[in-house]
This record gives sequence, C-alpha cells and structure tokens, in this order.
Amino acid sequence: MSKRYPIIAITGSSGAGTTTVKDTFSKIFVREKVQAAFIEGDAFHRYDRAAMKQKVANEEKNGNSHFTHFNPEANELEILESVFETYGRTGTGKTRQYIHDDGEAELYATKPGTFTDWKDLPPSDLLFYEGLHGCAVTDKVNLAQHVDLKIGVVPVINLEWIQKIHRDKSMRGYSTEAVTDTILRRMPDYARYICPQFSQTDINFQRVPTVDTSNPFVARWIPTPAESMLVIRFSNPRGIDFPYLLSMLGGSFMSRANSIVCGGDKLDLAMQLIFTPLINKLLDLKRRAS
Repeated sequence: MSKRYPIIAITGSSGAGTTTVKDTFSKIFVREKVQAAFIEGDAFHRYDRAAMKQKVANEEKNGNSHFTHFNPEANELEILESVFETYGRTGTGKTRQYIHDDGEAELYATKPGTFTDWKDLPPSDLLFYEGLHGCAVTDKVNLAQHVDLKIGVVPVINLEWIQKIHRDKSMRGYSTEAVTDTILRRMPDYARYICPQFSQTDINFQRVPTVDTSNPFVARWIPTPAESMLVIRFSNPRGIDFPYLLSMLGGSFMSRANSIVCGGDKLDLAMQLIFTPLINKLLDLKRRAS
C-alpha cells in the first residue's frame, strides 16, 4: 500500500458487472477532479486469443479440460504485481490493451484478440484496476498487499451466468451453448482463484435477484436492478457511517453488523455515497505524504 500513490482494485469475474462499477468511479473522479490512470486485467493475459485457444487444446490433450483465463498460469500476474509495486513507489508504470473486437481493432489499428504495445501510464493521482485478479494471492504473487482500496463485485452465481450469457450473445455473437461450455469449463478455476479474492476485499457488492433465476441458461431477460436487492459488505465497519447510509438509501436495512441491504436500483447512489469520502481520504493522505 502507498500513501503517496494509492491503488484501487475492482475484482470480479467476466459478466459480474465490474464495468458498471468502473463507470461510477469515473463519474466520481470527474466530479472530484481526480486524475486516475486505468489498467484492465485483460491487458495482463499471458496469451493472445489464438495462442490461448491452442493452450486450451494442449491442456485438454493432457487431461486438463478446465484451463481458463481465471487460472493464474494464463496471466502475467508477476508483471501485474510489478506494476502495482512500482506505481506504489513512484507513481509510474506500464500497461497495454487487449483488443476484444473489431471496433477496438479499428481504434488501435491492430487485430482482435491481440495486444497493443506496452506504454507508460499517464501522470495520475491514483491507479485504478478492473479485472479478474486485482486481489489475487498465490504462492507466487500477493497483489492484495499493494492495493489501498479493494472492491469485489459478486452477483449471486445464477445472475452472474445470466449476465454473461446475454452479454456474450449480444456483444460477441456467441451461442448459448458456447457460453455455457465456457461457464462450465471455468468453474474449477472460479472456485480456486476468483472466490478467495472476495475474502481479501474491503467492500463487496453482491446483487441478489428477487425473481426466479432457477435455470439461468434459458432466461430470456436479465433481472433489472429494480428486480433485485444489493448486499454491501464491509470487511472493517469501523469508520463507516451506517446511520447516514441508511438514511440516504431509502428502504435499506442492516442484515449484519457489517452489511447493508438496499434496492438493486440504488447501486450507483450507494457507490457514490460510500466511495467519495474514501477516495478523498486516500487523496488527503497522499497530500500529507507529499
């Protein structure tokens, strides 16, 4: 962790909704006049799309049918930890972009499924990471130790699957069967490498649908925010003004001493209320340390 160069990490699996959280942070940064440097977990994949496809095929030949991007061995986590460590010391570092589709390929003048060249991060007040492994702790790396504010985005599993299926079908042209195969292949790595990170986070946001999601693989619609509840868990409730949050989040209540439950349509408001003072606290510590 670093008082001079703080790092915020949003961790969640594909389809969890981390991009929505990133968008809310972007609004806060603009309003509070914070210059943030952004990095994405996809940029630290070890293989491009073609090489990953070949790696998966090779693993299957060797009896491992569950090798996925969730696995640390499919990612350059040592490089990511080096970026976190360097940024925490110096406020500098490098990143790149993973090109997902034709639109991004045109923007960066390269092919989908490949990486851009590494580039220096711009001058910034803090570093913001969004991806799969922002709080990962393995026998080789400890990313969590470098992060000043760790946030998990964790819809209940059926909802996460529904969101992924609808996203991959509408945005990436995949069939339901193909996305289902991906979900099933990822389950062992999800349990081993993604879930444990949510015990490292400072705050978790978990959306729970209030409509039937018993069979997520045939769901015609994603449950709307109004059709869900939001569970917000704080690892350390000290310093959290719960009476204020309860008064601002209409209909909310505390389910445990460290957890608030509110309507799913209050996600953006809840994040604004919770994160604005935390960001300002990080920046105040930064000013004092400078």
